Amino acid sequence: MSSTRIQSALISVYYKDGLEPIIRELSRLGVRLFSTGGTHDFIRSLGIAVEAVEDLTGYPSILDGRVKTLHPKVFGGILARREADHIAQLTQYDIPAIDLVIVDLYPFEATVAQTDNESAIIEKIDIGGISLIRAAAKNYRDVTVVASRDEYGSLLQLLHDKNGATDLDDRRELARRAFAVTSHYDTAIFQYFDDDRGDLAFKQSVPGVLPLRYGENPHQRGVYYGHFDSVFEKLGGKEISYNNLLDIDAAIALMAEFKHDEPTFAVLKHNNACGIATRTTVLQAWQDALAGDPLSAFGGILISNQEVDEATAAAIDQIFYEVLIAPAFSEAAVGLLLKKKNRILLQLKTYPQRPQNFRSLLNGVIAQDADLHTETEADLKTATQRTPSGSEINDLLFANICVKHLKSNGIALVKNKQLVGMGCGQTSRVDALQHAINKARHFGFDLNGAVMASDAFFPFPDCVEIAHQAGITAVIQPGGSVKDQESIDYCNAQDMAMVMTGYRHFKH
Repeated sequence: MSSTRIQSALISVYYKDGLEPIIRELSRLGVRLFSTGGTHDFIRSLGIAVEAVEDLTGYPSILDGRVKTLHPKVFGGILARREADHIAQLTQYDIPAIDLVIVDLYPFEATVAQTDNESAIIEKIDIGGISLIRAAAKNYRDVTVVASRDEYGSLLQLLHDKNGATDLDDRRELARRAFAVTSHYDTAIFQYFDDDRGDLAFKQSVPGVLPLRYGENPHQRGVYYGHFDSVFEKLGGKEISYNNLLDIDAAIALMAEFKHDEPTFAVLKHNNACGIATRTTVLQAWQDALAGDPLSAFGGILISNQEVDEATAAAIDQIFYEVLIAPAFSEAAVGLLLKKKNRILLQLKTYPQRPQNFRSLLNGVIAQDADLHTETEADLKTATQRTPSGSEINDLLFANICVKHLKSNGIALVKNKQLVGMGCGQTSRVDALQHAINKARHFGFDLNGAVMASDAFFPFPDCVEIAHQAGITAVIQPGGSVKDQESIDYCNAQDMAMVMTGYRHFKH
C-alpha cells in the first residue's frame, strides 16, 4: 500500500507543547531534521541534532520573520514526486527530499479574540506555514503532513506502530485533515476582512465533528459540527442525538434571557417551552414549571438557571425526561440522578454567543442576525387608558420572553411569573390563543388576572376579545397593524391594559 519510510522532516511550529515525544521518536528513528527559529532552538535544547533552514537555503530569516521558508530548496524538497525526473532535479540543485512536514499556523483567531489592534492581527496571518501545509498535503502520495498539535498523538502512535513508515491511506487521511485546517484558517481571515458585509460569498467553518446515531429520523444521517464540550460538561447519560441537540439549543437560548439571580426552571418539548416558572427556590420553580403542562413534560428537556440540589433532583427523578441542564449540581443530586443511566445530565459552562443564524434551503443558505433583543420596561409603550400595574408589567415581560421562543404564530399566557398556557406553530393567531386557553384550563389554571403575549401584532381585535372573555387583564404585543386602534379601543372599553414594544419576534 505504498509504504514509505520517513527519512527527513521539516518542523516549524508555533505551539511546542506535546512536540518533545515526537522529536525524540524521530531522532530514535534516525530521521534528518530541519527547522526554523524558535522550533530549531527548542529541538537543540533537547540535545537532538537539527539543521537550520537558513543553512539549507543560504538565506536568513528576513522581513521580521515574514520570510523564512519561502524558498525552492524547501518547497522543492516537499513538492518533488519520488519519480526519476523529479529526483534528478533534486540532485541537480542539491535539494534534500522532505518526507514529513510538521507545521502549525499562527493563532489568528485567538489574536482577533484578544485584541482589535489591526497590526497585531495582520501579523498573525500565516504565509509560510500555510504554504508548507498545502504543499505537503498536495504531495500526500510521497509526503506525510501534520498541520495541528491536535494530530501529534496520532502521529506519535503512527511512528511507534509502523517504525517510522507511513502508507498511502495514512498520508491521504492526514492530508484531508490538513486541508480542513487551512480552509478553516482562510475562512477565519475572510470573515475578519468581510466585517459582516456578507456581499461576496457565504463562508463558514465550524471545527469539531461529532457523528450522531441518525438525524431527525432513523433513515437520515446526522452530524454535529462544533465543540459541545466547550459549552457543557456531560456528567452522564446516553449518547446525545440530533433531536436532543435541537432541544438543548432551544433551552439554552430561552434560559439565557432570564435573570440568573432568580431561580427559573423551564421544560421544553420539540423546541418549544411547555412550562416555565420563576420562584424563590429552584424546587418551587421546578414544581411550577412542571405544573404548566405535566403531560408534555414526559420525555422533555429540563433546564435550570441555578444549582440543582438534592431535593429538586429527587422531585425531578419522579418523571421520565431526556436531558437535564443546570449550571451546577450538588454532589448528592448527581449521585441520585445518575442512577438512571440513560438520562442525560449536562452541566452548563457558559451560554454560547450566537450572533447569527443560518439555515439551508433550496440550493443555498440564508443567514440573519440572531434575535438578541430582550425587551425591558423602558421598551414598553402603554397604548391604552389603563397603565399596567407593577405585577402585570413583571408578568408581561416574562410572557414576552416566553413567546419570543415559541414557534409562530405564538401566544403565551402568564400569571405570577408562571407560563400557564401556550399556543405555538398555528396557522392563525386566534388558533394559537384558543390552544393556549384550552391548555391552561385543562391543567386547572385560573386565567383571571393573567396576561397575554403575542409574538406579532393583532390584525383584528378578535384575540383581545377572546383573551378578555377568558379573564386576561393585560396584553403585550409589538404593534404595527393598520388596525391597532381597534384592539386598543376594545381594551379601553373593558379596562384592559395593553403595551406595545415595537419589536416583532417571529420564529419560523
